[in-house]
Amino acid sequence: MATAKKAPAKKAAKKAAPAKKAAPAKKVVAKKAPAKKAAPVKKAAAKKRTPNAAFMKPLTPSAALAAVIGHHAVPRTEVVSKLWTYIKKHGLQDKVNKRNINADDKLKAVFGKPQVTMFELAGLIGKHLS
Repeated sequence: MATAKKAPAKKAAKKAAPAKKAAPAKKVVAKKAPAKKAAPVKKAAAKKRTPNAAFMKPLTPSAALAAVIGHHAVPRTEVVSKLWTYIKKHGLQDKVNKRNINADDKLKAVFGKPQVTMFELAGLIGKHLS
């Protein structure tokens, strides 16, 4: 058997590219996690929410509070609403700091002090409801 000679391998015509300088490392910016989407509302949970009966129970105001909002028994939410109506009607909200309420003679009997913040309001009127 005759051995066939292989043709000599062609040398690569391309030369290796010269080494490039390394590019500066990019800063990795932390991405915010995407906001989670609200879970789909179930049809059974789509019913209207009913108010708590104890929350809507009519309460009788004390004599001091009745001088401001009236003598009728009303729910606590209505008491706060009527109190704010009285405060705005008589201009008792502090001009500089709107969160403060300056008490007139009727409100001093309810609050017990000349000035209160609106955050104290619900707590102070609770003592005057039964």
